Amino acid sequence: MKVLIVEDEHKVVDYLRSGLGEQGWVVDVALDGEEGTHLATEFDYDVIVLDVMLPKRDGFGVLKALRARKSTPVIMLTARDQINDRVRGLREGADDYLTKPFSFLELVERLHALARRTRVQESTLLAIGDLYVDLIGRRATREGVRLDLTAKEFQLLSVLARRHGDILSKAAITELVWDVNFESQANVVETAIKRLRAKLDGPFRTKMLHTVRGMGYVLEIREEANTP
Repeated sequence: MKVLIVEDEHKVVDYLRSGLGEQGWVVDVALDGEEGTHLATEFDYDVIVLDVMLPKRDGFGVLKALRARKSTPVIMLTARDQINDRVRGLREGADDYLTKPFSFLELVERLHALARRTRVQESTLLAIGDLYVDLIGRRATREGVRLDLTAKEFQLLSVLARRHGDILSKAAITELVWDVNFESQANVVETAIKRLRAKLDGPFRTKMLHTVRGMGYVLEIREEANTP
């Protein structure tokens, strides 16, 4: 499993990197809030250990930037006497907290607990940027706004979300969504994609559903090109 440590105290960093490495974790480290924000938002981690007091950007700033794009579990590290920091962190999206100094064994157990919880949630809740797809509740939201989808549109979105970043051909989509193969009626897929795109991307600045000419469709966030 992979963990990101965002902490500016070198002794703590060395202690955690060595201990977690021995436990089989892959450990990345950021020594300030700006680097932490970059790593947390651009790369995928099973869990993030985030200190509150950081140079360049504090832990709350890192947490806010992360929650705008991802739901990666976060354990915040706070000073023992700073109760307000703990409350604020939990309110702003932290999943757990530890007060310094802390027990390494307790940290490891909490890391494993959050990683297990996330794996269970990921099987029923998909998060891609500001898009959340609840497979059990059969609902999808963007920026907290519920998308008014038909049953077939939700199924199409679910297929694309499960395979986000992968290009799906029209033939693959027909088999996965309609459970048939009717390449000769590819306009059915085109029509469904057009309707889904109007609801998924129409009201929002960042476009997620893209056409790859001659290949198919892909659901992904593109930093430079926000056009279908």
